[in-house]
Amino acid sequence: METQIKKLNYEAIDMEMIGEAGKVLKEGGLVAFPTETVYGLGGDALNPASSEKIYAAKGRPSDNPLIVHIAEKSDVYRIAKNISGEAEELMEAFWPGPLTLIFSKTDLVPAKTTGGLDTVAVRMPSDKIAAALIRAAGGFVAAPSANASGRPSTTTAEHVAEDLNGRIEMILDGGQAVIGLESTIVDVSEKKPVILRPGVITKAMMESVIGFLDVDQAVISPDSGIKPKAPGMKYRHYAPKAELTVVEGETEAVIAAVNRLAEEAEAEGKKVGIIATDETMGRYERGLVRSLGVRSHEDEISMHLFEVLRSFDETDVDCIYSESFEDAAIGQAIMNRLLKAAGHRVIEVQGDDIQKRII
Repeated sequence: METQIKKLNYEAIDMEMIGEAGKVLKEGGLVAFPTETVYGLGGDALNPASSEKIYAAKGRPSDNPLIVHIAEKSDVYRIAKNISGEAEELMEAFWPGPLTLIFSKTDLVPAKTTGGLDTVAVRMPSDKIAAALIRAAGGFVAAPSANASGRPSTTTAEHVAEDLNGRIEMILDGGQAVIGLESTIVDVSEKKPVILRPGVITKAMMESVIGFLDVDQAVISPDSGIKPKAPGMKYRHYAPKAELTVVEGETEAVIAAVNRLAEEAEAEGKKVGIIATDETMGRYERGLVRSLGVRSHEDEISMHLFEVLRSFDETDVDCIYSESFEDAAIGQAIMNRLLKAAGHRVIEVQGDDIQKRII
């Protein structure tokens, strides 16, 4: 299969090109497209065969549910039922935007799209190209991140092509994704809303609208053996080819520890990669150092995370050490992605003491 790549301009979106992409989706094909979070791999959410094609193209386990993207809020009532008042308030406050809500599904949504669950994950993206494509495709587009399963998510069309060229019909190139992290996911299908995946719509932001929110333990702990209710809950995600370890502790102790670990690894003949920030990257004495940006600029850190993880795949590094980012307002979202990418390998540093652990 030849994958067509179509470049679009947000200032003057080519609706003929959008119509062509919509036709591909209506006919059961796959189209990768930009959203404000990351690139999505779209298929017709109401066509079971399209969902099967998405799983096959990504190499994704078929019990990992897909997110259904809509462009009109009214369409949520066609695919979801028993919508609570709290869910209504969250939609009013954060849609369109980077928030996915999990509802009880109607019979309109095939089980292939939801990984066999009786719930459906729904998002209304704010990206103009995404919204236009969804409308052109009939209103319901199933779209996980447009990457090979397990690899870092894609934030540019070039990243999509690296993973999926020849496996899908079309890629819509809208430049770099603005946010760079996938949407926040909240389960509103039960009595109490629960955060299943953190994102730039934070716990505090949502609590200001609906009050207290629980956080599922899978957000911060290793994947369980349970059937995943949302993307990213069960399987290893976002991983570069080299083994990644997150190093936690006070800044000076972390820098010293990473320098020590890099020296030891190089003595064993290994090539080392290091994920740092603009403030610290000059402090590392060895290894291939990449910065995520200025630590206090959370949007910059999130935008560059997957890009940096992917950049190490273009090198021959054997291991990667990353600073942690738990202090930022969206630090939980950044750490969630890093820990998933690292397979929850963490080194805790206290003074000169280095403790390796799996969390």
